[in-house]
Amino acid sequence: MSKNFSFCIVDDDDIYQFTIKKTIKSLNIAKNIIAFSDGEEALNFMIENLNNDEELPDVILLDINMPIMDGFQFMEEYIKIKPKLGKKIIIYMVSSSVDTSDIERAKKISEVSDYIIKPIKENQLTTILTELSKQ
Repeated sequence: MSKNFSFCIVDDDDIYQFTIKKTIKSLNIAKNIIAFSDGEEALNFMIENLNNDEELPDVILLDINMPIMDGFQFMEEYIKIKPKLGKKIIIYMVSSSVDTSDIERAKKISEVSDYIIKPIKENQLTTILTELSKQ
């Protein structure tokens, strides 16, 4: 697999951020990995780079439960700025929550490609990349 995708991790768990970055790097699939500890930081980054496709990620791995702005709040704001974005961004909600209400709520958001229960496994990342390559 080539390094042609940019990843954005939005998660307040430093250990998870470290391990998912390490996993992505070990698969040699990313040209860039950026990380934010809450949805507000990520949203501000997206707004600052609305017209800069090179800086915007191809994939966002979005946690649900975070301080300041959680994953669902991020999605509400993301949907508002999405028409202004110059590129398509694939978003996966990644959470340790197995609560069916969280899963159902995520699946009702058309901008969310899938709901993945932590931890993400290498084969799940490979599947994500296969989907990206088809676009």
